[in-house]
Amino acid sequence: MAKRKRVRKKAKRIATFGFVSIFIIIVVLTTFLGVVLELLDKFQEKKVLENNLVYLKEEKLELESEVEKLKDQEYLARYAREKYFYSKDGELIIRIPDEK
Repeated sequence: MAKRKRVRKKAKRIATFGFVSIFIIIVVLTTFLGVVLELLDKFQEKKVLENNLVYLKEEKLELESEVEKLKDQEYLARYAREKYFYSKDGELIIRIPDEK
C-alpha cells in the first residue's frame, strides 16, 4: 500500500514536471518565433529603405546637375521659354500636343 502511494506520488511529480516543461518550451518557442519574425520584417524594411536611398541619391545628382545648368543664363532663358511659354520680342509660341 505504501509502495503504491509512492508510485502515485512519483507519477504525479513526473506528470507535473512534464506539463511545466511543455509549458516552458511553448513559451520559449513562441518568444523565439516572435523575435525571428520581427527580425525578418526588419530585414525586408532595410531592403526597401536601401532601394529608396539609391533612388534618392540618383534624384539628388539629377537635381544638382539641374541647379548647375540653371546658373547658365542661356540655359535658363531657353528653359523659361519652353516651360513657361516666355517669348522673345516678335516671337510666336505654338504648342504642339504630345501624341500620348
